[in-house]
Amino acid sequence: MKNTKITSVNTAGMRRKREFKDRLANLTIGLGGVGVIAAICLIFFYLVFEVWPLFSGADLEKKAPVQTQAVALYLDADEYNESGIRVLADGQVQILDVKTGKIESATKLPLPEKVRIAHVQRGPILSGLVGIGLSNGQLLVAKPKYDISYGPNNSRIINTSLAFPYGETPLTVDRNGAPLQVFDVRGNDEDLRVTAFAEGRVQRLSFSTGAEASSGLSLSFGDDDADNSNFTEVEREDLPYAGRNVQQIIVGQDGNWAYVFHDGNRASVFNVRNEPIYTQEVALTGPTADVTAVVALQGNVSLMVGDSSGELAQWFMVRDSSSGSDSFNLQKIRSIKLGDAAITALAPEARRKGVVAGDANGNVSYYYTTSNRLILQESAGTSPIRTVAMSARSLGLMVQTDNAYSFWKLEIEHPDISIQSTWKPVWYESYEAPTYTWQSSSGTADFESKLSLMPLTFGTIKAAFYAMLLGAPLAIFGAMYSAVFMSPKLRRKVKPTIELMEALPTVILGFLAGLWLAPTIEDNLPGIFSLLILTPITIVLVGGLWSRLPLEKRAFADGWAPMILIVPLLITGYASFAFSQPIENMFFGGDLRSWLEVSTGLNFDQRNSLIVGLAMGFAVIPNIYAIAEDALFAVPKHLTNGSLALGATQWQTLIRVVLPTASPGIFSALMIGLGRAVGETMIVLMATGNTAIMDWNIFEGMRTLSANVAVEMGEAEVGSTHFRVLFLSALVLFVLTFILNTVAEVIRTRLRKKYGSL
Repeated sequence: MKNTKITSVNTAGMRRKREFKDRLANLTIGLGGVGVIAAICLIFFYLVFEVWPLFSGADLEKKAPVQTQAVALYLDADEYNESGIRVLADGQVQILDVKTGKIESATKLPLPEKVRIAHVQRGPILSGLVGIGLSNGQLLVAKPKYDISYGPNNSRIINTSLAFPYGETPLTVDRNGAPLQVFDVRGNDEDLRVTAFAEGRVQRLSFSTGAEASSGLSLSFGDDDADNSNFTEVEREDLPYAGRNVQQIIVGQDGNWAYVFHDGNRASVFNVRNEPIYTQEVALTGPTADVTAVVALQGNVSLMVGDSSGELAQWFMVRDSSSGSDSFNLQKIRSIKLGDAAITALAPEARRKGVVAGDANGNVSYYYTTSNRLILQESAGTSPIRTVAMSARSLGLMVQTDNAYSFWKLEIEHPDISIQSTWKPVWYESYEAPTYTWQSSSGTADFESKLSLMPLTFGTIKAAFYAMLLGAPLAIFGAMYSAVFMSPKLRRKVKPTIELMEALPTVILGFLAGLWLAPTIEDNLPGIFSLLILTPITIVLVGGLWSRLPLEKRAFADGWAPMILIVPLLITGYASFAFSQPIENMFFGGDLRSWLEVSTGLNFDQRNSLIVGLAMGFAVIPNIYAIAEDALFAVPKHLTNGSLALGATQWQTLIRVVLPTASPGIFSALMIGLGRAVGETMIVLMATGNTAIMDWNIFEGMRTLSANVAVEMGEAEVGSTHFRVLFLSALVLFVLTFILNTVAEVIRTRLRKKYGSL
């Protein structure tokens, strides 16, 4: 009786311990599963958090307008939005507090007596030059100057002035003394070039110093305070334009093209690289609208044209590839309707490809060309906008109407990104047509960022496709053979060996592919093609000869038949590479690469998709093989035995019974291998040329999303557009793999339900 009580107590205690362990295990497993889901969700939301600012609009803070009695012809501000310059029609230069509009000081331009300003024209935005046309046909060239120093407590002090880099003596452009209203100025430390409508015709003038003209000495005008009053005209030539109704002149693209706007909506184009040559005349608007404002974007490649109907359009020169000659045409690239009122003022950004427009109804708009986004549109009053200007860092906007001045504080961080610029073809400056292009940086200040994700996504799919094209058949067929036909003893050796391949670091595979495999294949390209053709022939021949042997002579190799293929395959590989050069000399003129380019149009890069397919296919084989082989081997024996008992062969049993039953596992293996190929980084980073191109050519490389993030994330400025677009790349890769895995799980579940009853 006593022993019975002790036994029942021990049993109850053991039951409680088991229940506690079960609850602890369930809790631990549940927490682990929830933790994995939570970690994935956190990764997703963090990526979204970093990407979200790319598609946000502008943050705007308006200051109260300040009433003015005179209209400013020119506005400019320092990069900190603290001090600015305003030039009035009577020649007065006002230094003002940008935010409040308070005038801090005022001076007069060095104008001749009784001479007024006829027109003010900005030069290229990066140069900062400003041409001031006078009523007597002369020209004064100025440049805003902001000297920054620091006082007590590290307070910033800005000394603002309007400097005259080519001297304070006006230069004569129109010798007849007519008001100078239509002109363009370009200059550097050595000379000044003016293109103007003067003396009844369009002229191109060059100015230099007398010292340079007489002695050949080149003086520097980098010091804006230098007295260059001896600046004189050294050359004057006419452009072949006979009209008179000239409204504006712009010289662009490093002084190669001159655009003469005339007769309301017409533009004549001249090649002025050397001797001026007339090239074409185009209509910029429809017959019911006239051009009301024109400005060159940063870099002077694109022209922004505003008209009386409220439309703003981008134009630039495009190479005419169809003519087969080096000819260009001025083409309309994109346009946007800003409203119904005429556009009265335009101002380009100093560091980006955006433009600010003001119209006759007092509305101000900010439009970015590359992304084709209208980011900002606000009202500045009821009177027409006469002058607008944006500070150097695009943090502030100065607006002048007929009777008021106002300042707007801006924050526009990523205007160059939109759905269109990342996923659709974009017509970039100087390109012949819209393209998908990734080019995140350049050495020039007027660079237009090209951040299309299409070539990166295409490269990711291309790399995964060629890797699966090589790896998936080998892995699945190998799993089928080892699970059904191979002897148990050999299987116990082969399966762990293949699974051990997964332990090879991908950086080692990429290193070998880039430094050894790529040059080897390049030097033996005919041998590679020969190997692809001869390998299946060798296998078929050896199999045919083996099947003709008597059963008693091949009984010893039952289940070991693959070992017999090793020597013939090695001989075939050696022969293919040994005869590679003779084959190339005999059939391809000694250079297969050139033959491919000439005969088929296929370019050959040393690090290409073939290399990626071989290296990454080798990397995904272990994953696919291990899962598929387990699924095939786990098919219940009563199914295979029943099939064999009914007279089916092993091959028929494999096709009709084993494969359908194991199909969920095989499909999972393929999807896991595809996910591995999509997310692979080091192999594609080291084994391709990392060129962001969209071409299925197996002999050209690619750039994938993961490799691009690995290459450029270390160089991207934190918080910049480039930085956030890389996070967008990671988000796209995350979503892509999530969709693949979800679809795979859905299909696997359906296959399991369909064949689970077997």
